[in-house]
Amino acid sequence: MPSEKILNQKKEYVAKLTEKLKGSVAGVIVDYKGITVADDTVLRKKLREAGVEYTVVKNTMLRFAIKEAGLEELSDVLEGTTALAVSAEDPIAAAKVLGEFADKNKDFKIKAGFMDGKVMDADKVIALGKLPSKQQLVGQLVSVLVAPIRGMAIALNAIAEKQEENA
Repeated sequence: MPSEKILNQKKEYVAKLTEKLKGSVAGVIVDYKGITVADDTVLRKKLREAGVEYTVVKNTMLRFAIKEAGLEELSDVLEGTTALAVSAEDPIAAAKVLGEFADKNKDFKIKAGFMDGKVMDADKVIALGKLPSKQQLVGQLVSVLVAPIRGMAIALNAIAEKQEENA
C-alpha cells in the first residue's frame, strides 16, 4: 500500500491532468514507442510552436483523469506507451502536427483523440489533421471575398486605359 504522501501526490497529478483535459478544446493520445530521442525532440519543438502541450503519461493516471473529465471512451486505447497532446485554443493543431509526424514515422501511432468533449477514433483524428488550419481557412475566405473587387478594379482600370488611348 503506497504511503499517504505518495497517494496525495498521485491524486494531485490526476487533478492537474483532469483540468488539462477539461481546459482543452482538443487532444490526441499517441503511442510513441519506437521513436528516437532526436525525433521526439523535433516533434516536441513542432508541438510547442503550434501551441500544443505534449506529455508522456501513465495509463493508470490518465484513466482516472479521463473518467473525471467525462471522456471514458478513451480508456479502451490506454495500453502500451502513451503520450497526450492537448491544445487550449486551436482544435486541429495537435492532430495536424501528430498526423504529419505519424506519416513519416511508422512506429509512431495515433490511438484516439477528443474535441469539444467528443471522443474520436484514430481515423477521425488523422482526417482532422488533414484539414487546413484556421489561418489557411481565413486566408481562403478573404481571397474569395476580395476576388470580385479585384476583378472589378481590373475591369475599371482597363476601361480607363482604353479611354486614355481614345482621347
